[in-house]
Amino acid sequence: MKPVIIYSTPSCVYCKMAKTYFDQKGVNYEDKDVMSDLVAREEMIKKSGQLGVPVLDINGKIIIGFDKSAINEAAGIK
Repeated sequence: MKPVIIYSTPSCVYCKMAKTYFDQKGVNYEDKDVMSDLVAREEMIKKSGQLGVPVLDINGKIIIGFDKSAINEAAGIK
């Protein structure tokens, strides 16, 4: 599995929850701060059509928000 990409901002509570969840489950992820990285922000918008965070890219499946069941299904977490 490719590393998960998390499009986030430093102040986003749900972004922090997603990263903590992945840390607990041993899932590798790349965190892209869309507040300071304009290229990452445009990438996130292109993938999701959203400005809100978190946006998760798990093997090409885009998940908006911290949706545990969708995350578990996309990442194969049991």
